[in-house]
Amino acid sequence: MRRVYSSQNTMMVGLVKGILDNGGIDCLLKNQILSSGMGELPLNECWPEVWVTHDGDYDKATQIINEFLAGDGRKEISWHCSCGELLEGQFEICWRCGQARPSG
Repeated sequence: MRRVYSSQNTMMVGLVKGILDNGGIDCLLKNQILSSGMGELPLNECWPEVWVTHDGDYDKATQIINEFLAGDGRKEISWHCSCGELLEGQFEICWRCGQARPSG
């Protein structure tokens, strides 16, 4: 087993685990309740962690995580829907009319 991700943000750790699970990589969470040890233990040692269960999956897991954290850049660009609504880049569907974001 090898650790592939750690963060003080438990939501991000859960999200990364879910992404790896969807990618077919067996992994588990550690240190989920270790936050009570903060102060007695170093802070970053108490952060929740994602570990791959098979060492052979380590490289693929780190690649998936890095691609996820880097994003595709498209999410940052605002877009106009055909109904005239201006939407922030993270939205793929217009909240006003329900039309999907045009590709490209």
